[in-house]
Amino acid sequence: MLFFRSLLFFLFQIFWTIPYAVACMLAFPFMRPQNRYWFAVGWCRTMLKAADVLCGIRYTVIGKENLPDKPAIVLSKHQSAWETIALPAIMPRPLCYVFKRELLYVPFFGWALGLLSMIHINRKDGINAFNSVVTQGQARLAEGSWIIIFPEGTRTPTGSRRKYKSGGARLATSTQVPVIPIAHNAGRAWPRQSFLKYPSLITVSIGPLIETAGLTPEQVGGKVEAWIEAEMERIDPQAYRS
Repeated sequence: MLFFRSLLFFLFQIFWTIPYAVACMLAFPFMRPQNRYWFAVGWCRTMLKAADVLCGIRYTVIGKENLPDKPAIVLSKHQSAWETIALPAIMPRPLCYVFKRELLYVPFFGWALGLLSMIHINRKDGINAFNSVVTQGQARLAEGSWIIIFPEGTRTPTGSRRKYKSGGARLATSTQVPVIPIAHNAGRAWPRQSFLKYPSLITVSIGPLIETAGLTPEQVGGKVEAWIEAEMERIDPQAYRS
């Protein structure tokens, strides 16, 4: 039954994504950038509903009172594909993802993504890639978006941790905006590199704002990592029992 429900969700993803992406490409030229974003978020919300109905994956959010009414950088735990879909539907402001340029060539999904105000980089550019992120990031922040980065760089198995990369903290200090740290246990329901989806209640925890004024990227990164990892042990204690 678990495999069958996961298969149904997989098929729904395929057959819903293609027409939705086509609709985006047809409608976006006639829409303002922010309206394009919220139209695309409709796909995310549908995916969350389908995950609930077909796979029994539900979620709850705590700490919404910590969200600021000003520009910010979102730094989130990365365990699953779930949070990349869910966070745009949860956050009250548009999220601007930083992603490698190659994703733009993914049929339908990448084509629609290229029409949104995101930050795409060429990793081969080295130091110039980060400078490009700062330049594009300042523009996106000025437009009212929050920039989201996964400091672990890749999805991390449940109950483990990776060394946090400094890019998100460097961007926050370069743009002089605060950081919104986010912890969650989505890996229990939607494990990395797994076809199966497991019925579960995902907890998304939004932490207190971390101000960056007067701090180095290392200090900001240390505060972010300390809060997220401590919160992970609190919301998912079974995963961290030795």
